Amino acid sequence: MRRIFFILLLLISSFFAIPMMVRAQQIKADAQLDYDMTGEPIFSHALYYTGMVEYNGETIPSFAYSDFYVFKKLIFKNPKEAKKYYKVANNIKKVYPIACEIQRRVNATIAHLDSLPTKKEKDAYMKKAEKELKAEYYPKLKKLTFAQGKLLIKLIDRQCEMTGYELIKTYMGGFKAGFYNTFASLFGASLKKEYDAEVDDRLTERAILLIESGQL
Repeated sequence: MRRIFFILLLLISSFFAIPMMVRAQQIKADAQLDYDMTGEPIFSHALYYTGMVEYNGETIPSFAYSDFYVFKKLIFKNPKEAKKYYKVANNIKKVYPIACEIQRRVNATIAHLDSLPTKKEKDAYMKKAEKELKAEYYPKLKKLTFAQGKLLIKLIDRQCEMTGYELIKTYMGGFKAGFYNTFASLFGASLKKEYDAEVDDRLTERAILLIESGQL
């Protein structure tokens, strides 16, 4: 039954963060803890050459790093709470790349739909896209746990700025959206779940920012 839920998911196709310089020893300690708990980062810091600049009367090369983030240290009440946070971080590292892929596919699909002149052509394209999405993503999604699947629903809202329910309703009709959401509710999930970076999902947002910058 869990696999059925993930097939349905295919159809969807800072917490006080301040960029700043910090002491090298603190960065090293935090990086070691993150590595011990979550493994290798999935993204890396980027260094960009921005040209030559004047500095103290001399012309020197200028470089810029991608953003990195410093947060207030997390204080866990007990080992169970710490384990829960790092479990969420591990889940994000697994499903966030999928959410990014889906975002790109959704954007490409919407752009192509907008270029089609008739409803008949749009419907035919959506049927073809649905078939391709199942073939491409089903092998990945069937490996996810149920918790990771529910997280993916929220991350799709974060990336696409539309819930899974809204995506289905907009591009496949209200009947299908209602049916799939009702079916998902049987498993304790909802395609209407929204991402809340400020309150409910603030620790998830923290982890995502660190993952995006290659710090986690």
